[in-house]
Amino acid sequence: MPRSGRRLPATRPVALAALPAALLAVICAGPAPGATAPGAGSPAPADVRSLAGAHAPAGAPRAATFDTAPARAALQRLLPRHAGQFTLVPDPAAGADTFTVSGTAGAVTVRGSTGATLLTGVGWYLQHVAGADIGWPGDSIGMLPARLPAVPAPVTRSAQVPHRYALNDTDDGYSGPYRTFEEHQRQIDLLALHGINEVFVQVGAEYPYYRALQRFGYSAEELRQWIPGPGHQSWWLLQNLSGFGGPVTERLMRERAELGGRIAEQLRGLGMTPVLPGYFGTVPAGFAARNAGAATVAQGDWAGFDRPDWLDPASPVFAKLAAAYYAEQRAVFGDSSMYRMSPLHEGGRTGSVDVGAAAGAIQGALHAAHPGALWAVLGWQDDPTAELLAGVDTSKLLILDGLSDRYNRLDRETRWGGVPYAMGTIYNFGGHTTIGANTSVWLERFGPWRAKSNSALAGIAYLPEATGTNPAAFDLFTDLAWDAGPIDQRTWFAGFAARRYGRPDAEAAAAWEELRKGPYSTSSGLWSESQDSLFSARPSLSAVGAAYWSPKSMRYPAGSVRRALDHLLRVDPALRGSSAYRFDLVDTARQALANHSRVLLPKIKAAYEAKDLARFRTLTAEWHDGMRLLDQVTGSDPNLLLGTWLSRARSHGADRAEQDRYEYDARSLLSVWGRRSTSEGGFLHDYANREWSGLISELYARRWAAYFATLDEALAGGVAPREIDWHAFEEEWAGRTTRHPDRPSGDPYRLATAVAAALPPAAATG
Repeated sequence: MPRSGRRLPATRPVALAALPAALLAVICAGPAPGATAPGAGSPAPADVRSLAGAHAPAGAPRAATFDTAPARAALQRLLPRHAGQFTLVPDPAAGADTFTVSGTAGAVTVRGSTGATLLTGVGWYLQHVAGADIGWPGDSIGMLPARLPAVPAPVTRSAQVPHRYALNDTDDGYSGPYRTFEEHQRQIDLLALHGINEVFVQVGAEYPYYRALQRFGYSAEELRQWIPGPGHQSWWLLQNLSGFGGPVTERLMRERAELGGRIAEQLRGLGMTPVLPGYFGTVPAGFAARNAGAATVAQGDWAGFDRPDWLDPASPVFAKLAAAYYAEQRAVFGDSSMYRMSPLHEGGRTGSVDVGAAAGAIQGALHAAHPGALWAVLGWQDDPTAELLAGVDTSKLLILDGLSDRYNRLDRETRWGGVPYAMGTIYNFGGHTTIGANTSVWLERFGPWRAKSNSALAGIAYLPEATGTNPAAFDLFTDLAWDAGPIDQRTWFAGFAARRYGRPDAEAAAAWEELRKGPYSTSSGLWSESQDSLFSARPSLSAVGAAYWSPKSMRYPAGSVRRALDHLLRVDPALRGSSAYRFDLVDTARQALANHSRVLLPKIKAAYEAKDLARFRTLTAEWHDGMRLLDQVTGSDPNLLLGTWLSRARSHGADRAEQDRYEYDARSLLSVWGRRSTSEGGFLHDYANREWSGLISELYARRWAAYFATLDEALAGGVAPREIDWHAFEEEWAGRTTRHPDRPSGDPYRLATAVAAALPPAAATG
């Protein structure tokens, strides 16, 4: 049943015919009786019903059946040529998170307990019966036969853990803050296909703040200045910064909120939980002066930014503001049974606040708005603290452990006193394009951790800082939650190689065996991500990494990737047409080149220090040739284009000035990250480095060319090299509005072959 409330006024035409009938009826229903009135002094959006549909509160009994139409629509998007060969049968009585797959050739039946579980059953069938892969990114569905194969015998699978959570707080920033609904929809389809049931929804999360805070002494203009551009909003929601990349317009906020509402509704339609941001006390400066009885704590500095203030949750004003926030959120996003909050993230200050009492007040405000809702808190650095855990009902708490595969000697039951947690992985930081993950650590830990007599392991948490890289890691990590027995890593990768390109191939198997032994078998102890590239590093003869916070050396033998490239180039020509093969080939060639940067730079340094100008020029020419080739090979794949990133950002601006502002928001995140104090003092420059065509040629290659020119001049003239203000160099790039292709060009196979020819043979790379 539709819920009374208010929908944001559309600022762009909505294709109503494309919306589900039930949602269309809600949109066209008109004003709702008893709709919440806008706060005093706030702009009044049109008072029509919310795009978000009704959602059962936490603890509500499961429906006797459910509508399979959303799952059927997703199946049509995923398998447009074969969707008609599947029959999807709702079966809530099968038990939570259970599917059964059966059927004859061309007539496959999937029964499942939710729409998402039906899709997980389809994913299992593709993986284990049809031998095809729909990855993130790349697929081999073009290799499927016209008539799908029969299921030899009915197979039933149940999830091993109730919580299968996805998306880091930073994903919206690093993966694409300016994505379309169709792109988010594709992400949801993939998550459901791989067994995820809880998804963080961040898009539009600024709008409830914007609406609610206008009732507490702030003008709309003040708040638009306070709220960052979309590219930086992830860290504003984490209470790390404010304002940067803005100001935002009310039109943009309304559009983003409407988009977030549609994403939440899409998740609900599949029986998945939209995990919404909760309210834990973030306020603009001067809040206490404008609200009697309020007590705030200045949060100090985060990486060169002044953090927003923290409103003491125990103060009486907190409950009122939280109630206003949740009411505004409900009007646009609907209700949920799970909310995401991490107070005092990365160094927040407690002042004189009793953390336990504050945590209890935060949970109390959440439950006042959403009785019994689960609070999801990130396990990161020292959080959550014992003081926070002591103040809450931990049966309504889930810790998303971001360090499960990073460090050794972890005992989560002792550390968190038996509080339920999800084993998580952050194998990507900042959107780096580097290949690899600690997959062997996942397999070594998940089963034993779950089997402990006192185990509090209740889920998995898929938490890379950016999604859309490392399809093998995504597939394997999500498989953990659905495989009843231990997974053999070597066997799994062999199966992945076969379905990734549509059928078994000896060269593909050999390539993925090399990748398994190398970048996908890195160990825990200090890192959960592989090293990044020196081509994307700020120039220095002593550079050991691009991002300050990344590994400083190779985490696996470089020869494994070099050999994998050779094997991929020998894959059967009949299997080279899939997007999965093309992406893997380009990505492996890119990684092989990136790894070679760590061999070449020390040689350049040695030539410079020996004052051997001729050799210095030969080696730097080789470096420049490598970067040109790197830009070309990445330009042949649609997933590795700067132009796509920039055109999405500009598409959200109503005029040239707004378009330029959002392009700066998007560019700065990839380069300077923030202002000078952030880039230099906070060491965040190049934190989000990635080897993308356009970014390589326009920033990274120009940067190295300028640097080598100063060294060449120094050697030729016998003088010290000129100093370069790198922040100014990078800031100038961030302020550009040059255009770049948003469509791939060039032949991936030819370009990958050129990479292999330019590199030393595998035997020489270790």
